[in-house]
Amino acid sequence: MAASLRVLTMNVLGPANPDWARRSALVGETLRRLDADVVALQEVPVGDGTVEDLLGPGWSVTPFSRAADDGVGGALATRAPHRVLEEVDQRCTERARDFAWCATLVVEVDTAVGRTLVAHHKPSWQFGHEYEREQQALAAARVVERLAGDADHAVVLGDLDATPDAASLQFLRGRRSLEGTSVCFQDAWETVHPGDPGHTFDARNPLVRAGEVATAVSRRIDHVLVRAGVHGPTLQVTACARVLDEPVGDVWASDHCGVVADLAVPGHPPGSWAS
Repeated sequence: MAASLRVLTMNVLGPANPDWARRSALVGETLRRLDADVVALQEVPVGDGTVEDLLGPGWSVTPFSRAADDGVGGALATRAPHRVLEEVDQRCTERARDFAWCATLVVEVDTAVGRTLVAHHKPSWQFGHEYEREQQALAAARVVERLAGDADHAVVLGDLDATPDAASLQFLRGRRSLEGTSVCFQDAWETVHPGDPGHTFDARNPLVRAGEVATAVSRRIDHVLVRAGVHGPTLQVTACARVLDEPVGDVWASDHCGVVADLAVPGHPPGSWAS
C-alpha cells in the first residue's frame, strides 16, 4: 500500500456565534474520528486550549501570531512535530489591516509521504477584496516556492474566501500568472469530483441564511491544493470529501463545511514512465 497523508481544513465559526457548545462538540467528535495528519482550523479560539480540546491529545499546534480581539484566529496542527519556517503577514493594503489574523503560516513536517511543507493560508475575506487576495496568493506562493526545495511535497490549505474561478485561485491553480510569477497547485476537490461545484459555504445551511452574508450565493471557498513539479503534482489525490456538510441531528457544525483529502505517493514519480 502506498504511503499516504490525510489533510483537513475547516472554518468552525467560533463561540461568538450561536450554539457553540453543541457545534464545537460535534466538530471535535468529527475531527477525532477522521484522524487526519494535518488540520488547519479557522475562526477558532487560540491560546486557550480550544484547539487541543477539539483535536484530542498528541498534536503539535501552532496558532497564527495574531488573533482578533476576542481571541479567535487560525491554527495549524500536525500529528508529527512540525517546524515553523515562516509566517507571512498578509495585511498587504490599508483596508486589509482590518482583518487581524490575515496571514500564511508555513511549517515543515516529516510525514509518511516524506518531508512535507504545509501552508495554512488565510487571505482577506471581504467580497470586494480580490485585489488583496491576488497579492496574498502571490506572497504565499513565493514563500512556498522559496522553501519547497528542501521538501518532498508541499500543500496549501485553508478557507481561501475565493471560488475556483477567482483570480487568486486561478493563479494558485496554474491558470494564470501574476507579476511575472507562475505556480501550479492541483485542486484536490476538482481532481476527484470534476464538474461538481462542491460548495463549502452553502445557502442550504441555516447558519449561512441567518448570518452576516445571507444574500450571498453558495460557493466553494475552502480548499486543499497540492503543489505540482514540472510533470505534475508530487502527490496523488486519492480521495476528497466535504466534512459536516449536513446537520447531525438538528446541529449544523458551522456555516462552512470542511474539506478532507487523502494524498498518496504515486505508483511512479511524475516525469517517469511506469515500469
